[in-house]
Amino acid sequence: MAARREIGRSSDAEATRAARGRVQAATEALGERGPAWWSDGAPDFNRRKIVNTPYADWWTALGSSETS
Repeated sequence: MAARREIGRSSDAEATRAARGRVQAATEALGERGPAWWSDGAPDFNRRKIVNTPYADWWTALGSSETS
Protein backbone atom coordinates (compact mmCIF):
# COMPACT_ATOMS: atom_id res chain seq x y z
CA MET A 1 0.00 0.00 0.00
CA ALA A 2 2.90 2.35 0.59
CA ALA A 3 3.81 2.23 -3.10
CA ARG A 4 0.20 2.90 -4.10
CA ARG A 5 0.09 5.92 -1.83
CA GLU A 6 3.27 7.24 -3.45
CA ILE A 7 1.66 7.27 -6.89
CA GLY A 8 0.28 10.73 -7.52
CA ARG A 9 1.89 12.34 -4.50
CA SER A 10 5.17 13.06 -6.19
CA SER A 11 5.68 15.40 -9.10
CA ASP A 12 8.81 13.41 -9.95
CA ALA A 13 8.05 11.18 -12.92
CA GLU A 14 10.87 8.77 -12.06
CA ALA A 15 9.58 8.32 -8.48
CA THR A 16 6.08 7.64 -9.81
CA ARG A 17 7.46 5.12 -12.32
CA ALA A 18 9.39 3.35 -9.56
CA ALA A 19 6.30 3.23 -7.32
CA ARG A 20 4.23 1.76 -10.15
CA GLY A 21 6.89 -0.88 -10.64
CA ARG A 22 6.68 -1.83 -6.96
CA VAL A 23 2.89 -2.03 -7.17
CA GLN A 24 3.15 -4.29 -10.23
CA ALA A 25 5.70 -6.52 -8.51
CA ALA A 26 3.47 -6.85 -5.44
CA THR A 27 0.35 -7.70 -7.44
CA GLU A 28 2.24 -10.30 -9.46
CA ALA A 29 3.62 -11.83 -6.26
CA LEU A 30 0.04 -12.09 -4.97
CA GLY A 31 -1.08 -13.78 -8.19
CA GLU A 32 -3.38 -10.92 -9.17
CA ARG A 33 -1.49 -10.04 -12.36
CA GLY A 34 1.20 -11.48 -14.52
CA PRO A 35 1.41 -14.94 -16.00
CA ALA A 36 -0.89 -17.65 -14.74
CA TRP A 37 0.71 -19.42 -11.79
CA TRP A 38 -1.49 -22.49 -11.99
CA SER A 39 -1.17 -25.25 -14.54
CA ASP A 40 -3.89 -27.80 -13.93
CA GLY A 41 -4.39 -28.29 -17.67
CA ALA A 42 -8.08 -27.42 -17.54
CA PRO A 43 -9.41 -25.10 -20.24
CA ASP A 44 -10.19 -21.54 -19.18
CA PHE A 45 -13.83 -20.57 -19.70
CA ASN A 46 -13.39 -17.09 -18.30
CA ARG A 47 -15.11 -14.27 -20.21
CA ARG A 48 -17.55 -16.57 -21.95
CA LYS A 49 -21.30 -16.77 -21.66
CA ILE A 50 -22.09 -19.71 -19.45
CA VAL A 51 -24.46 -21.13 -22.06
CA ASN A 52 -21.43 -21.53 -24.35
CA THR A 53 -19.47 -23.63 -21.87
CA PRO A 54 -19.70 -27.17 -20.50
CA TYR A 55 -21.51 -25.66 -17.50
CA ALA A 56 -24.62 -24.72 -19.53
CA ASP A 57 -26.73 -27.67 -18.32
CA TRP A 58 -25.82 -26.97 -14.70
CA TRP A 59 -26.77 -23.31 -15.12
CA THR A 60 -30.08 -24.19 -16.73
CA ALA A 61 -30.86 -26.65 -13.91
CA LEU A 62 -30.49 -23.82 -11.40
CA GLY A 63 -33.56 -22.23 -12.95
CA SER A 64 -31.94 -18.92 -13.67
CA SER A 65 -33.59 -16.81 -16.34
CA GLU A 66 -30.31 -15.08 -17.12
CA THR A 67 -28.14 -16.32 -19.97
CA SER A 68 -24.85 -14.71 -19.02
